[in-house]
Amino acid sequence: MNDINDEISARLERTNELLLRMLAEVAKTPSTHAIFVDAGYVYAAAGRLVTGTEDRRSFDLDAEGIIEAFIDKARTIFADSRLLRVYWYDGARRRIHTAEQQSIAELPDVKVRLGNLNANNQQKGVDSLIRTDLESLARHRAISDAALVGGDEDLVSAVEAAQGYGARVHLWGIEAADGRNQAEPLLWEVDSSRTFDLGFCKPYVTRRTAATYEPEGLPRPSREDVRFVGAQIAATWLGERGRASLADLLPGHPYLPGSVDQELLIEAETLLQHSLRGHADLRRALRDGFWQHLQAQF
Repeated sequence: MNDINDEISARLERTNELLLRMLAEVAKTPSTHAIFVDAGYVYAAAGRLVTGTEDRRSFDLDAEGIIEAFIDKARTIFADSRLLRVYWYDGARRRIHTAEQQSIAELPDVKVRLGNLNANNQQKGVDSLIRTDLESLARHRAISDAALVGGDEDLVSAVEAAQGYGARVHLWGIEAADGRNQAEPLLWEVDSSRTFDLGFCKPYVTRRTAATYEPEGLPRPSREDVRFVGAQIAATWLGERGRASLADLLPGHPYLPGSVDQELLIEAETLLQHSLRGHADLRRALRDGFWQHLQAQF
């Protein structure tokens, strides 16, 4: 009998040791979050707020800029968590990427998912894509938190599915020009909500009127030209702001805080006399030059 008891005790000790090791590994595993963006909602709400219209033909949205602003905001809110990726849901005829959607798909940590567009330019199938991704990631414990940028009541089922697997869902919205632009049942269902105001959205929405910084006949700058300007601005900022202030940016590489990124963009456009809005390749070249100079100094 003593031998049996000793064997049982030894097995329990080994089991407890394995459990303790597993708990230690879980404790070391960082939380993970993802951002799910209903692009149709962002275009409509931001366009209405900034320009007074939801018609995409009337304004340009700097998708890359606003995506990076969402990433920057998530980094602040989920301070002890790492980003899995940003999911960008939009519509396209026959689900064929437009040039703009292709440039968004080429961004780091961004996955474009396309629903269809009907004859009235209405998105179809986007809500089901969001639900599928949210539910799948939550079920496989790939995320602990989901930031959902949208407002459609049909997203309630996606929220419920993710929460059923233990993920927390946070609803992000854009300030409504009048009334509401998010369904109340969706607001009731989520774990938290926040709204981005005019000041947040305005840098990323531009009316399609006369081109800014593009005098007639001036050629489009090359990537090397833009990269050089990025390095030039970094050098100037180092002299003006000091090494300590810019050294604080290094842990966030390759992302810049939204306010810093906007300053960089505006100053570069002034120096180049050419708008970089809507040119994802030139925006990346600008940041590459900025980071290259910055990292060489530290």
